[in-house]
Amino acid sequence: MTNNVQTAKKIYRSRTDRMFTGVCGGWAEYLNLDPAILRIAVVAGTALSAGLIIPIYLAAAILTPEA
Repeated sequence: MTNNVQTAKKIYRSRTDRMFTGVCGGWAEYLNLDPAILRIAVVAGTALSAGLIIPIYLAAAILTPEA
């Protein structure tokens, strides 16, 4: 008999794949995305939302634990 226990996937800020705080690197790993794509989406979202993404990013940097 096999053990079919599924563990919950946790989100962390990346220590290795970081440009600023590691938020995009960690979130990209959690979402199984290329970090460059997520970084481009964050920059585009910041430009298109007149900076609304900046406080969201800062909150994610504070609230997301480091790996």
